[in-house]
Order: sequence, then structure tokens, then C-alpha cells
Amino acid sequence: MKSAVEQLSTYKSVHLNPKNIRTHFVGVPMIIWSAFLMLGTLRFAWQDHQVSAAMILTLLVLAYYMMLHVRLAIGLVLFIIPVLFTTELVVYTEHPMLIALAVFVVGWVIQFVGHKYEKAKPAFMDDLNQLLIGPFFLMAEIYFMLGWEKDLAAEITPLARDKRRALEAKLRGKS
Repeated sequence: MKSAVEQLSTYKSVHLNPKNIRTHFVGVPMIIWSAFLMLGTLRFAWQDHQVSAAMILTLLVLAYYMMLHVRLAIGLVLFIIPVLFTTELVVYTEHPMLIALAVFVVGWVIQFVGHKYEKAKPAFMDDLNQLLIGPFFLMAEIYFMLGWEKDLAAEITPLARDKRRALEAKLRGKS
């Protein structure tokens, strides 16, 4: 498994533009919320309780984040619990899948607008695992804004810039 530093520096390498990062603070939560709503419609009974695929995914993803970086994972727990709660409420409305799809599409449009500012393709296009790193990256950015995890920020930012330079050099070589 790649380390938190490795994962975050790879993600940050195509998220250096502040406008792109701001779009991600809107688009990524929308995508997560809509994905949880879609998965929330997949339900099964377990010991007299209704369990959704979103609940199972929550446990798996949070375990992954805990293995990467416990302090960032705690922040993600505080983010994901309200997401899970609100999507559980919407699951029982008349058209949950339609709502989820609409939010999902808008979230992705916002993401791709951000990458126009960045002039770089999204990280997941080269590594699907980076889809899981998006929320992890945003939580790291929040921590950095609050002055927390300064050592982590100091470690990933130069690596991200180096990776970006290498990516741009590779692209120049192809043209």
C-alpha cells in the first residue's frame, strides 16, 4: 500500500491551482454524497436491521483512511457521518436515484471545470485509487489551512511540485 505522503503528493501534483482546489471543495462532497445515496438504495437485512451498501463502504473506506493517517481519518469520520445520515434520509424519498444522479453529474461538471483551471487531467485517470484520495486530500487541505499537520504539508508539497514538473516534461516530450 502506498503511504499517505505518496498518495497525497500524487493527488496534489494535479491540484496545485487554488481555483481547482476550491472547485473540489464543492464537487468532491457532491460526488461523495450522491455516491452514498446511490449505494444507500442497495439494502439488505442483517440481524433485524436494514444495512446499505453505503454503510459497508463507509466502514471499508474509513478503515483504509485509518491505515493511511489516523488524524486525517478522524476528520473524515466527522465528514462522512453526516453524509451517511443525510443520504439515509433521502433514500426514503420518492426519487432517490434521480436526486443522486443529478447531484453526481453537477459534482463532476464542477470537478472538470476545476481541471480546466489546473490544465491537468484528474488524478484518477492514471490511478483509480485516487478517487478515494480526493476526500482524504481535501481533509488534509483543511488541516493545513488550520495550521495542523505542518510536517505533512511540508513533505507533500515539494513532492507534488516535482511530480507535476515531471508530468509536464513528459507531456512536452510527447508533443
